[in-house]
Amino acid sequence: MDKITQLTAQSLPFFLLPLVFFGCTAPEEKRSSDLPNVVYILADDLGYGDLGFNGQEIISTPNIDKLAREGLVFTQHYSGSTVCAPSRSSLVTGLHTGRAPVRGNYEIQPEGQYPLPDSVTTIFQLMKQAGYATGAFGKWGLGYPGSEGDPNNQGVDVFYGYNCQRMGHNYYPYHLWHNQDSVVIPENDGKNLGVFGPDLIHRQTLKFIEDHKAQPFFLYIPSIIPHAELIAPEALMAKHVGRFEETPWRGVDDGPTYKMGGYMSQETPRAAFVAMVELLDQQVGEIVNHLVALGIRDNTLIIFTSDNGTHREGGADPDFFNSNGPWRGYKRDLYEGGIHVPMIANWPQVISAGTTNHLSAFWDIFPTMAEITGQEVPKDIDGISVLPTLLGKQADQKKHDYLYWEFIEQGGKQAIRKGDWKAIRMNLNKVADPPIELYNLADDPGEENDLASQHPARVKDMKKLMENSRIPNPIFKLYASELSSN
Repeated sequence: MDKITQLTAQSLPFFLLPLVFFGCTAPEEKRSSDLPNVVYILADDLGYGDLGFNGQEIISTPNIDKLAREGLVFTQHYSGSTVCAPSRSSLVTGLHTGRAPVRGNYEIQPEGQYPLPDSVTTIFQLMKQAGYATGAFGKWGLGYPGSEGDPNNQGVDVFYGYNCQRMGHNYYPYHLWHNQDSVVIPENDGKNLGVFGPDLIHRQTLKFIEDHKAQPFFLYIPSIIPHAELIAPEALMAKHVGRFEETPWRGVDDGPTYKMGGYMSQETPRAAFVAMVELLDQQVGEIVNHLVALGIRDNTLIIFTSDNGTHREGGADPDFFNSNGPWRGYKRDLYEGGIHVPMIANWPQVISAGTTNHLSAFWDIFPTMAEITGQEVPKDIDGISVLPTLLGKQADQKKHDYLYWEFIEQGGKQAIRKGDWKAIRMNLNKVADPPIELYNLADDPGEENDLASQHPARVKDMKKLMENSRIPNPIFKLYASELSSN
């Protein structure tokens, strides 16, 4: 039975086959050409409207657009959170931010963030159980070097990039991490801008594909592009400088935070942003071409998305580019502009081209990978596998009763989406019983008309869901001194 016949079979036994044949064997014996490679590309702060297939007219993204044209576009897909670390936490654990261990961008000095605990099972550990090699290339943000949340302690075989998301603000870094080694970049010493960090990471990404072409691999690419600071190599910048009326942005060009989290100044921020997104698109194209050259493209599922909505930092001008598309809000909001993200799934000959309005979120990726690899989906996660949707079997697709988010910074925020209805409340840490805003996204996708006063029973239902969806988390104690002031 070939791969496509297996995946499109109506009966359940296919998904049990890897367990039946491989369940009692050593990991290296589990590897099978029928198990697809998975490449999950996570852009950083890329807006829904920053891509050509979603209507972008200024920035060119032909490679990502081709993935969309030939793959399945999820029009109702949501990130794990509205900022970096909790969004990634939801992705790798299959838990929404009411239950995930990381729910904010809490910093650990001198380098790193609040770590994922040993008690959780990550998507990397899941894939290793199925015999996959695992790699992560880009920005981690889920545990400082050597902590229990360090990528190598969470199932990642090979990590290369920024362990700390604050250090990921800077594109010409003093060092990057290769597993447990801090790789110093002498060309970037002092104020030198010698080697562009994303270029180094991209080369290591392609090397990982080359090194593991003979076995199934799970490749996670949490790019730092186009997160601020706004900067790109001169050759790319030269294509766009002069295209736009610019307002120079003044940042940090010296002192203790220079290249340690502070954004450098940028004379042409609009040109820089275009160059960065086009570089991201170029790298996506090179990854696809590398898979083709190695003869493994047809057996590789590529997923492309963004970790949250568009940002307004370092001189970025999302309104000029219509980066958030039709949505209200930006990064750090729980309005659609902060969490409604693009998603493409592309797997030649397996996933048919088209669009789906199936309601999904980051925490669905974990159970999807479990089902693809023939493993039992853990019962204590919040995700629902979207494999039936990927295979065009909508009748078999289970659906969420609702989706939930919380963001513990900026006074505390919560949001629920249930069907076409969206509820949001803010200032949880400042007000005893803050009001709930209610929107009908079918009629009002821009969340312009608050209908809470017209639907008190629905507001009451949403409030109950908000209260029942969250559990205590140790990170709240760490934030105690900050929550009341944020």
